[in-house]
Amino acid sequence: MFANVIVENKSNYIDDFFTYGTGELEVKVGSKVKVPFGNREKDGYVFSLAENSDVPENKIRDILSVDEADSLTEEIISTAVWMKSRYAIRYFDAIRLFTAPLGPRKRGTPKDPYADITSDYIKPEKLTKEQTAAAERLCKALNSGSESFFLIHGVTSSGKTEVYMRAIEECLAKGKGAIMLVPEISLTHQLLQRFIGRFGKDAVAVLHSRLTPRERSDEWMRIRKGEARIVIGARMGVFAPLEKIGCIILDEEHEATYKADMTPKYDTHEVAAKRVMAHKGALILGSATPSVTSYERAKEGIYQLIELKERYNKTPLPIMETVDMRKELRDGNRSIFSRKLMDCMEDAFDKGRQVILLQNRRGYSNFISCRECGNVMKCPECGISLTYHKKGEAMVCHYCGRKYPVPKTCPSCGSKYIRYFGIGTEQVEEQIKAAFPDKKAERLDIDSIKDRKELDKILDRFGSGETDILVGTQLVAKGLDFDNVGVVGVIAADTTLNIPDYRSEERTFQLVTQVAGRAGRGDERGRVVIQTYEPDNYALTNAVRNDFEGFFREETRIRSFLEYPPFGDMIMVNFTSDDEEDIARAADEAKEYMLKTFGSDGDHRIMDPKDAVNFKGKDAFRRYILIKAPRGKRNEYVHYLDQFRKKLLSRRSDVNITIDINPYSII
Repeated sequence: MFANVIVENKSNYIDDFFTYGTGELEVKVGSKVKVPFGNREKDGYVFSLAENSDVPENKIRDILSVDEADSLTEEIISTAVWMKSRYAIRYFDAIRLFTAPLGPRKRGTPKDPYADITSDYIKPEKLTKEQTAAAERLCKALNSGSESFFLIHGVTSSGKTEVYMRAIEECLAKGKGAIMLVPEISLTHQLLQRFIGRFGKDAVAVLHSRLTPRERSDEWMRIRKGEARIVIGARMGVFAPLEKIGCIILDEEHEATYKADMTPKYDTHEVAAKRVMAHKGALILGSATPSVTSYERAKEGIYQLIELKERYNKTPLPIMETVDMRKELRDGNRSIFSRKLMDCMEDAFDKGRQVILLQNRRGYSNFISCRECGNVMKCPECGISLTYHKKGEAMVCHYCGRKYPVPKTCPSCGSKYIRYFGIGTEQVEEQIKAAFPDKKAERLDIDSIKDRKELDKILDRFGSGETDILVGTQLVAKGLDFDNVGVVGVIAADTTLNIPDYRSEERTFQLVTQVAGRAGRGDERGRVVIQTYEPDNYALTNAVRNDFEGFFREETRIRSFLEYPPFGDMIMVNFTSDDEEDIARAADEAKEYMLKTFGSDGDHRIMDPKDAVNFKGKDAFRRYILIKAPRGKRNEYVHYLDQFRKKLLSRRSDVNITIDINPYSII
């Protein structure tokens, strides 16, 4: 018997199968094996088995050993092969997403990443009529023996989580497991408390990037052995090594974090759909503000639509209003807080209620500029504007993380007129503390979180009422469930509205609606104040009316005309190298190759190569090409792009090419 093995490596030149003999070893598809490779021993995974081989027998060496504990399932191997084709990534890049992060495990007691979470049994909540109907539809599908796809469009606080739990109970009853995904690691703590109280600690495992390698490895092994059949996690949880998957749930499915922006680039929705199809399970997407793509699929019948239109506790949705900050300025108010927001906050505090303030920019000021010559301080590595952080008195690049001292004079013209522009969470926190010195305010953004435990502590303090005001980036908008929030303030809705991206209106509508949903989740109705310089923008007017359908109609009208997703696919081809001439030549050749391949169809779809402004990495130069692939032709375009990449590799070029499908940033 012969085994075709993908060997662990980081080279693009050996991304292929290597044939080995199995000897007397018991080898299966998915087996992790130790093989001789050159003059070394390396790990690999068996992708297929065959009785015969075209490789000469005298050139075939045998597998040395099999590691059953870390082996994968046949379904995982199949999904990895699909990902290789779908996203034009390397075999082993796909495989390593499914594997444990450590090598041979040390003996010892497994580490519990959430040893501090304990909970008494929590009885299932009584369902509303809408929840009952939703749960019944999901359970019926789970018992049908075929794959199914659902989109739950439920207003904030409509009880989607309880519906998810009923579906998970059905999966467990059938001897299957379930994967429950959330868009941010910050949401796992609250969710774990509920799930442990409902299903018991032994049944639940957690997977996300803030666990230590040892913790992740131990959790992976619990899942692989079948000890934990419920997996809670962020994006990486979709790769949990469950033997039998009953359902995969993506809560807040609209969030951009479900799309991987680092290599290997993949879409969690698509990987989840592929896995449930293999297991004849259900994909369940849920959101108060579904993505335009998901809702269009529901309209077309690809997804089954379930709607939850009422809040669980019957409390009305919060009162929402916009404040025109242009008028505030004309009336002499130069504060970052409008008079309406200040009045609402004072009223909330008088009633003993809490406040959440959203400013989706961290740091103190967005950029630093010279008033004399207009020079903007930029990262010399990445070429993007540096953000001023008052804490630490530094300019920080939010792409590569490098820090630089703030110059006393302009490095371009020598002027002393250095000024700070824009508002970040640090500045909001500083000014809210000055406005309400008797109230305790805390900040929740990436800079304020040293580790997972610090994140949990911030949320616990707010949940217990110890903190009166929570200032944060979009972390405060996603899924947090606190009963005593009376007011939510959006400091600058224009922050996301003016991003140069075709999704900017969609992001704004979603962010405003989601953060508004944090208000009035208890017995009293909440208030939301949205500060903006564009109060008439359709994203904001529809958000204030809580009119998702109205927003969807306007947004799809524009996207359909321009052939943006879901009416086509955007493909971004990135070229990186430390040689400017090589990268320019490779990008030009790629465009010509694609134009020749697709003829006149490519004339208006394949854009000219452009220099990338924002990027991470060590390479000095990066260019990109944008391609608008017609609906249904995405795989064909990706195939030929991959062929061009192989052609480039055959010349031993130093230019690296990555392909990003429907990226969330194209600048």
